[in-house]
Amino acid sequence: MRVSRILTPSLLGLTLVVSTGMAQVGKSVTVMDPNTATEAALGAVPHLTPAIVKALLAERPFLSQTALDAFLGRQSLTPEQRKEAYARIFVVLNLNAAPREEILMIPGSGPRVVREFLEYRPYAGLAVFTREMGKYWDATEVARLEQYVFVPVNINTATDEVMMTIPGVGARMVREFKEYRPWVSAEQFRREIGKYVDAKEVARLERHVTW
Repeated sequence: MRVSRILTPSLLGLTLVVSTGMAQVGKSVTVMDPNTATEAALGAVPHLTPAIVKALLAERPFLSQTALDAFLGRQSLTPEQRKEAYARIFVVLNLNAAPREEILMIPGSGPRVVREFLEYRPYAGLAVFTREMGKYWDATEVARLEQYVFVPVNINTATDEVMMTIPGVGARMVREFKEYRPWVSAEQFRREIGKYVDAKEVARLERHVTW
């Protein structure tokens, strides 16, 4: 298994990727997180009617892309329509855990994308993904793919900047993450963060973090 923590000079200059190289959640270029997007933004997504948007808002958060896909299937969107929607909304994938079926939901994905994503597991950070995918695709395509993925953030050591790459996390939640350091278990996370947000939101945040 090949893992590297070093960014090549060419990728350090990639303007569509967070410039610090420290981000653990890919920077959005064209794709929104359906769990945090506004009603107006969701209404601009292909095939999402006002009724579907209302139902989506009531259903979220979605804890996986599979869950979002199943929801849109229940709204009678065809596989082709769902794929068009995924160019605009997507539940980001954990690079170290996402199944093949979810990787294949990324628009333009296929067996080669799945193979390269899986080859470099476990990813120590998003910079590793950026570097390794740069061996196969140009900077624009790497930036497009990056917005669909994340590597869990270690909330015992991450900077404020890195923690704020988690969708929906702002200064208040960063403060709570830091207050309870050191984190040692999922049970502790659920108990302490559950003081501030409901159980569904705790579950959504939990998939983005480690300790």
